[in-house]
Amino acid sequence: MVNRSINLHLVSDSTGETLNSIARAVLSRFDNPHVIHHRWSLVRSRMNLDQVLEGLEAEPGPVMFTLVDRSLRAALEETCHRLDIQCVSVLDPVEDMLTHAIGMPARQKRAAQHVMDADYFRRIDAMHYVLAHDDGQGLTGIANADVVLVGVSRSSKTPTCFYLANRGVKAANVPLVPGAAIPGELDDPPCPVVGLTIDPKSLIDIRRTRLKIIGTGGVRQGETDYVNEEAVKAEIIAARRLCAQRGWPVIDVTRRSIEETAATIMQQMELWHKKRGNHTDHAPEDPAAIVLGRPDAAG
Repeated sequence: MVNRSINLHLVSDSTGETLNSIARAVLSRFDNPHVIHHRWSLVRSRMNLDQVLEGLEAEPGPVMFTLVDRSLRAALEETCHRLDIQCVSVLDPVEDMLTHAIGMPARQKRAAQHVMDADYFRRIDAMHYVLAHDDGQGLTGIANADVVLVGVSRSSKTPTCFYLANRGVKAANVPLVPGAAIPGELDDPPCPVVGLTIDPKSLIDIRRTRLKIIGTGGVRQGETDYVNEEAVKAEIIAARRLCAQRGWPVIDVTRRSIEETAATIMQQMELWHKKRGNHTDHAPEDPAAIVLGRPDAAG
């Protein structure tokens, strides 16, 4: 099996976030690839491009790029051809397809990750919302939520809410605490409610790490229900039973990344709105009113 090291050059006239995401997604399909990344961002002038070309001369390797300026694209492609280096504009195939489908050409402008448009302010508003409604705070504000996450302590509710906020989703989270009543605001919620669950052993490991961080790492198993195996199992079962009674879908986050969890939550949001006729976007057929398994469970 060939497993040599390669140089991969990512050349962008903006921040390079799109290229990084595409490269990361594709490289994840290879087994332990030896890739040296060369990230060239904000390449907007011939002076900037000359630095890229010098880098290609010194450390040749395939090039992925997103450049709008035709003269810069031509110079980059010419150099790659001379050096016998593969070079691809990653957005061109998608743009060509959509141009044909929409019936009009795309505007030739650089990526607008930082344009202060309505989408930008929506994400900022969502971030402020998450800060104000984390861990059961500001329950009256649930009326303005796009989604509410529930789950036992340390089941990834907060980081998932912040990731969703970066997608413009106002996500509140409410902890399910043993012996504590469910807030009345969740009796007839105005938005979808999604439960997060986790394997007991993984949860105990996370909680023990948390105790060490806050300075109570000396607690031994059995001294507190927070990390007691039987108590934690009972806590998780009770939370899952509550979600089943309320008809709330539950996502097992044990071996899911935050991104995967967030994507599944957004699918559940689509389902919730579709059932109420709010819009007709495609959503999965299964309402998933049961625990949604780990991503590796599907094989």
